[in-house]
Amino acid sequence: MSAMRASGSAFPEGGRRLVVYVVYDRRGGVDEYVVHALAGLREHAARILVVVNGKLTPEGRARLEPVSDEVLVRDNVGFDIWAHKEALEHVGAGLSEFDEVVLTNDTWFGPVRPFGAVFERMDALEIDFWGMTDHAREVPNPFTGKGVLPYHLQSFWIAVRRSMFTSERWARYWRDLPEMPSYFDAVLKHETVFTETFVRNGFRPAVAFASDDYPTDHPALFNPTLLMDDGCPLLKRRPFFHWPPFLDRHAVIGRSIIENVEAHGYPVALILDNLARTVPAKVINTNLAMLSILPRTVVVASDDPAALRVLVIIHATAAASVADLIARLAWFPTPVDVIVTTSDASIVAELGALLDAQGARVGAREVRLVPSANGRDMSAFLIGCRAELESGRYDVFVKLHDRVPTRRGRTVVDYFRRYFLDNLVGSPQYIANVLALFSKEPGLGIVLPPPIQTGYAITGEGWSWYRGRGHDVAEDLGIRVPLDGVTPLAPLGGMWMGRPEGLRPLLSKSWTYDDFRDTSHKRVPDIRRVLERLVTAAAGEEGLHARTVLTPEHAGLTHLAIEYKIDQLAVNLPGYPVEQIQFLHRAGWWGIGGAVAFLRMYMKTNHPNVVRRVDPVMHPLGRGARAVLRVARAGVASGRQLVKGGRR
Repeated sequence: MSAMRASGSAFPEGGRRLVVYVVYDRRGGVDEYVVHALAGLREHAARILVVVNGKLTPEGRARLEPVSDEVLVRDNVGFDIWAHKEALEHVGAGLSEFDEVVLTNDTWFGPVRPFGAVFERMDALEIDFWGMTDHAREVPNPFTGKGVLPYHLQSFWIAVRRSMFTSERWARYWRDLPEMPSYFDAVLKHETVFTETFVRNGFRPAVAFASDDYPTDHPALFNPTLLMDDGCPLLKRRPFFHWPPFLDRHAVIGRSIIENVEAHGYPVALILDNLARTVPAKVINTNLAMLSILPRTVVVASDDPAALRVLVIIHATAAASVADLIARLAWFPTPVDVIVTTSDASIVAELGALLDAQGARVGAREVRLVPSANGRDMSAFLIGCRAELESGRYDVFVKLHDRVPTRRGRTVVDYFRRYFLDNLVGSPQYIANVLALFSKEPGLGIVLPPPIQTGYAITGEGWSWYRGRGHDVAEDLGIRVPLDGVTPLAPLGGMWMGRPEGLRPLLSKSWTYDDFRDTSHKRVPDIRRVLERLVTAAAGEEGLHARTVLTPEHAGLTHLAIEYKIDQLAVNLPGYPVEQIQFLHRAGWWGIGGAVAFLRMYMKTNHPNVVRRVDPVMHPLGRGARAVLRVARAGVASGRQLVKGGRR
């Protein structure tokens, strides 16, 4: 260890502060929360240099320029750490004009509380560098499973005084900074070594909100409400997008954090807008507990939905099965415009009579004959009603249909129907409560029931074989919102409410009815079902978040059924649910539980290094073996058909 230096210095009265703020957006845009953060820093900085990793659109630059002094765009390599390095090189000798440099980034929301009190407190300390929060020493290192994670200031906010950034050790640190191709490199090669490196060389650190004062070693993740209550101006984004089973294990409740943020006066809409664009919808819905249990017998909403302009679109396959849906139009708080679509010309007159029977309880009304049954209700919605959805005349649409599942038992079919109708248009009071959500939350884009559980094996299977084409279609439509990894948060029953602007990505393509032809016989996933699974991501691309809704009855049924099923699935697994899930993920696909599957699972669980070495060889062999089996099965099936034909 180097000999101790003299102590650092306080920030001088009238001193100059440089803020280097790093931004990354996969679209090249700039979200409003970034503008808000920079505006909050403006009065505390003599100069603000924004470094953009990757691309920057003209619109993004126009948003940054009023709240910064300079914008530097660079290739997206090395994360924010190498962005800071390039920024320091860019400023060069001009760094000597400042008394403090703050290295920060866009991984936090703020100011949730005023910056002034924190700067005033830290300015008075005779130190060399300081952080907003820190992380306690941890054994073993959670990133490597061994060794020690040293105590460190967290790198999303490091402020450095002149005594340190003019030193030779500072210059050498950045000159010798290793490459950082992965997030773990950034943590292990910079964040966890920066503090220790400079402390060992005699520089004095400080922290504004020390982990020693909180009940966990990582308060920025586990105790954000306590930090904010104590005056911390920054709220990390991670408590909202981290893996839900991990946050569940530590009882990090996103809804409580949001309520705390709102109580301190921060505009929550900025958080939801950013999360909708950057985080899978199901992760947001889970972490922020965005399930609303709404009563059917009483209006509890304080926001009046009467001013909303509502379009109801119903797809009909038969007059008898759609009659109940048309009757429910009278339950809306004010008359709504209605389009009933059908591909069956023989029922148009009967549908018109049902609509006319509603009289003044509905506004503009039309029975619209669509030219093809391809894609059923989804094509009739996106193609047949495109003009109305793009017209700008409506605040909210309601998409309903009368189709029921095929190849299901009667009780499952009945519950499917009841589940979706009860949880979307279950009663006049319930409809008012749901629509009021749109009045209350301008950024709310989609309202839907959670994926149905009773009678279905959706858990773990929601993507089914649509995942690959789903990613391709999302890319083609310009949807950059990350898709849910397992079961997507989506209206898998084909019924939901939403804002028309949330459909823009889906309507950006000029669909034809030929696009919706059934392609399952060609082993190509049906585009209707693919688009259904992209609904929430499309809304997210427009900065609109999703919310799930249930009646108390269905909430009770769903919760108790899932609780019991999870209990049964976990009975032979050790530890907390997060550990059980990780164990099963390591083991991999069970298949039908044969000897080969169990051998594969055993090897992946107990000898992962061996599996990694042999995988490049085994995968091609496995594909070849499966191809041979498919051919053999096809041959056997053909033989059986010939035998049956001969018997006839």
